[in-house]
Amino acid sequence: MAGDETALSFIYDVHSEQVYQLAFRFLKDTAWSEEIVQDVFLKLWLNRQGLDDQGNMWLYLYVITKRLCLNKLREIRKSTALFEQLVRNIEAESKRSDEQLMAEELERHAQQLIARLPKQQQLIFKLSREDGLTHNEIAQKLGLSPNTVKNHMVQALKTLKSSLGQSGYTYLVAIVSSSLMAH
Repeated sequence: MAGDETALSFIYDVHSEQVYQLAFRFLKDTAWSEEIVQDVFLKLWLNRQGLDDQGNMWLYLYVITKRLCLNKLREIRKSTALFEQLVRNIEAESKRSDEQLMAEELERHAQQLIARLPKQQQLIFKLSREDGLTHNEIAQKLGLSPNTVKNHMVQALKTLKSSLGQSGYTYLVAIVSSSLMAH
């Protein structure tokens, strides 16, 4: 790899996201993590002469990244402002992770409930909510009357509302109820 900018570019393309994710796991800050990525690849470039061409590149990058992150954490610990920023970032990341997990769980549950609807209601619900079609557009597409489409939607939303209430997602019943009113 000695002096080969193409090789460095290739390694950067393959591993920069992994380096960033590792740094972010330590630092919980995009700017600090991006700075670490740049520092890691600068160190790689500066030490390219001593690298083993047959060595495990990711392991080498992992060690450099971890060392630089620990150094950054030591620097952060010495500064009250930086330490407070780190604490805020950790709290925000924790909240975001919790919200993301809840949203994923809710999405899975909603898909299970929709899958239990009768086939015609499933189709009409998905055309309305996922594809954004109006009742008239759905009626034309399926060769049904707009009133039939509306009846299927009302029934599907009532079923979902009832299922959500029974499964402990009562806070979502208001959202589904507002959907009933919107169409």
